[in-house]
Amino acid sequence: MKIVIVGTGYVGLVTGACLAEVGTEVVCVDVNTAKIERLQNDVLPIYEPGLLEIVKRNRQDGRLFFTTDLASALPGAEVVFIAVGTPPGEDGSADLQYVLQVASQIGQLMEHYLVIVTKSTVPVGTAAQVNRAVKNSLGARQRILDYDVASNPEFLKEGAAVNDFMKPDRIVVGVNTAKARQTLEQLYHPFLLNGHPILFMDIASAEMTKYAANAMLATRISYMNDIANLCGLVGADINQVRKGIGSDPRIGKHFLYPGIGYGGSCFPKDVKALMQTGREYGYQLRILDAVEAVNEDQKKLLFGKVLRHFDGDIRNKKFAVWGLSFKPNTDDMREAPSLVLIDSLLEAGAIVSVYDPVAMEEAHGYLGNSVTYAEDMYNAAENAVAVLLATEWNTFRMPDWQRLRSLMQSPLLFDGRNIYDNVQLTQLGFTYYGIGKTTDTVNALIQ
Repeated sequence: MKIVIVGTGYVGLVTGACLAEVGTEVVCVDVNTAKIERLQNDVLPIYEPGLLEIVKRNRQDGRLFFTTDLASALPGAEVVFIAVGTPPGEDGSADLQYVLQVASQIGQLMEHYLVIVTKSTVPVGTAAQVNRAVKNSLGARQRILDYDVASNPEFLKEGAAVNDFMKPDRIVVGVNTAKARQTLEQLYHPFLLNGHPILFMDIASAEMTKYAANAMLATRISYMNDIANLCGLVGADINQVRKGIGSDPRIGKHFLYPGIGYGGSCFPKDVKALMQTGREYGYQLRILDAVEAVNEDQKKLLFGKVLRHFDGDIRNKKFAVWGLSFKPNTDDMREAPSLVLIDSLLEAGAIVSVYDPVAMEEAHGYLGNSVTYAEDMYNAAENAVAVLLATEWNTFRMPDWQRLRSLMQSPLLFDGRNIYDNVQLTQLGFTYYGIGKTTDTVNALIQ
């Protein structure tokens, strides 16, 4: 079976590589010539554990190809995935221009039956727009060709995307015809052998499922951050509360970890897009309004704690920020809480040294020369008045505390992810601030 994937970003590249891994012939297409040339030389545009090995293996075995020429890729293909970006507009809505451009191109170039699948995260109604774009292009050519449009949203976690694709919780597919269902069932057959469920539904429901899932996860994060802030006021320990409610099977333990807010390419964008969809239909998603507001406040929390500790004056003081990516095991810094933290420190006149195991190069595009890029976590902390943990990479979980203390001006730690034991650190002579553990939490929010 041969498929074509248009777009070699996070979703497209992972999808293409993993489908090739189970024996499918995959051609990945992108308009970015430099990116395609790098991919042809096994240089990936993203960091994702395990992905490079799969790309190398399947390229060498002749199952995975990269090109800028969609016309040469389409002959013999049965399925075309549209996996291009859908950046948020000013009103929060998903920008579909690239999706529809690809749909028009497919209509201009196709010569046989295809299942055209939207893999990008798109709002309800996008499949109908894709259908019109293809139909209009065929009409301009005065061609009548059979095709189907389908929706197959991705549910990949950055940092675990390869495993998520190869061992999916579920595969959601929206189709309107038996022929499209049969084609996509055949494509995903290797994954069904291990008992992973494929859920067929109408296209609108598939499109909505993606947004609803991400909005629910974002809601759990903001809810726990709100509860953590209240715990700080009343003297409760959010870690104990988390264990108590997570043991309820109706709630479960996942996504109950408080911190300094969510970021990345999915949750912020998808929450805004779903809110905008509601507005377009005259409906206000009030819970999501609160989810977003809590998240924006939470990103300011750690800086507020810093200001309160130093009585509002941090000019010319050096701070070390550990972790830059929005989560571990990725170099993605889109909407990363670390950016809000660092910008606030710099605006207040502080000196900032940063370290991240993977995202240092990516950080240059966001921070430029405004910060010092350290060689390692200890180099970042040298002569710092405090260490601020923004991302819970494994490498930060068990520092050499004695070495760290000897390097710093003062043994002060702000733990934005609650990965450290405050009792242990206090015994070691550190002053420790976490999330939802002290009574200064909510007052530290910047108004």
